[in-house]
Amino acid sequence: MQLPTLVSGLAPAAMLLYSCLERRLNDTAFRWLNETVHQIEEGASERLFIARFSAVPRQLGKSDLDLVDKDVFDRIHPGLSLKHWSLDQAGRALLVLAWADYHPDSYVSTVEKLFSAAEMGELVALYQVLPLLPHPDRLLNPAIDGIRTNMTAVFNALTLNNPYPAEYFSEDAWNQLVLKALFVGSPLHAIVGLDRRANPKLARMLSDYAHERWAAGRSVNPELWRVAAPYLERDRIDDLTRLISSSDSQEQKAGALACAASLLPEAQALLAQVPHLQQQIQHGELSWNHFALP
Repeated sequence: MQLPTLVSGLAPAAMLLYSCLERRLNDTAFRWLNETVHQIEEGASERLFIARFSAVPRQLGKSDLDLVDKDVFDRIHPGLSLKHWSLDQAGRALLVLAWADYHPDSYVSTVEKLFSAAEMGELVALYQVLPLLPHPDRLLNPAIDGIRTNMTAVFNALTLNNPYPAEYFSEDAWNQLVLKALFVGSPLHAIVGLDRRANPKLARMLSDYAHERWAAGRSVNPELWRVAAPYLERDRIDDLTRLISSSDSQEQKAGALACAASLLPEAQALLAQVPHLQQQIQHGELSWNHFALP
């Protein structure tokens, strides 16, 4: 059975996903996907689209997308990484992008319906595709709802390797996202725009959070200080003193990096107390990448 020719009206991101899936899917799965894209092009009903969106995992499977060029989408939308995407997530993203291409005036209402009724796997795909959609700011409300979810996989789909929050969230929403990432144990280094969106209010919130953890005898994620240090005020210099004086080597390294990032003279004086770490920072041998998990 010959497949119909792919339509040329798809946006570049959709075309790239289509090409990636064509290389990874078996003939049966790719035929189903290709026919669905053509049905959307030819005016498929919203009901059919939603049914097909839900059926993607059964038809395509959940294996890794396994891109050869893992940074290809960074060239389509800076900051977006597909290295952890699966076949079903990519397939759902493609269908949503196709629907948006052929229903530019009404696609937002359809995507909002998907968000309102979605199960976990569907939500993951919807949050992942957000930055690729036209007029993504029109979907800000369901995006912010992702901060409040108790499903870690869904929260991470919005938060990690996804440039949408850094581009569209208000300062308050952004601060809530970073604090929630600490609560659920998500790696801060994978938050796109982490350094650029750091701000004084967030620094104070993170310092307060660290104090609560310390008071309860709990550890603090060292990456917290990457965000807080540039904006810590003099009344919080004791935070850095505690880190520099710690017997834990990871805390001490975080403290040295935090002092190096701080504009406070007191922080620079603290850094001078650990000359071996100061030299490692100056020579590029110690950076926040030291704390980045694979």
